[in-house]
Amino acid sequence: MSGHSKWANIKHRKGRQDAARGKLFGKLAKAIEVAARDGGGNVEFNPTLATAVEKAKAASMPNDNIERAIKRGTGEVEGAVYEESYYEGYGPGGVAIYVQILTDNRNRAASDVRSTFTRHNSSLGEPGSVGYLFSQKGVVIANGSEDDVMLVALDSGAEDIRDAGQDSFEVITAPTDLPVVREALEDGGFEIESSDITQLPAATVPVEEGEAKKLLRLIDALDDLDDVQAVFSNYDIDDSVMEKVLAET
Repeated sequence: MSGHSKWANIKHRKGRQDAARGKLFGKLAKAIEVAARDGGGNVEFNPTLATAVEKAKAASMPNDNIERAIKRGTGEVEGAVYEESYYEGYGPGGVAIYVQILTDNRNRAASDVRSTFTRHNSSLGEPGSVGYLFSQKGVVIANGSEDDVMLVALDSGAEDIRDAGQDSFEVITAPTDLPVVREALEDGGFEIESSDITQLPAATVPVEEGEAKKLLRLIDALDDLDDVQAVFSNYDIDDSVMEKVLAET
């Protein structure tokens, strides 16, 4: 088991992001479309699609919306063609910012991301400037006792387990193993808070309160862009500081 995780920070931020449900549904639909386009529309044979659908259901996205998104991805229903790309840069406190884009207009997306970095006194970097700091992983947050979660998770193929605080554990998997590990944990009777395919940083950068406010404003502004699917960062903000900053913004 590796050291303590700052997953509480991520959960706090996720709650704020999910508040804009209409925009969230649009982003979830894009992810489903791209997953269906790249790997087919059958969730049993497409782990990326299965994860995207599970995430949409967890956000209470209607089944009709999910089915239409899958059909658009497989070409059964006409829809826009989305391209995936990443933008990289540095935010307040020197933290790395890795922005996932799904867009049908690359020029618009590039302009919006660039101007957002500029407005928040941050710098957009060259391709490869921070991407090497992140690895694509599956993450399941499970509640239970440490020994029990560890036993089931590792037996089902998990790569690592991290303490997420308050009897919660962050189970790290290869992206393709996420559905299997999640199912094993569910079958083991553990409560699953969330599961997702994400970009995990190899190391984190501590950020003080003053810089944390600026950093979270930048991440919020990027999150709010229609073409931005997700924003990843390697910040490490103390839980007490995070609570204070979020209460003020």
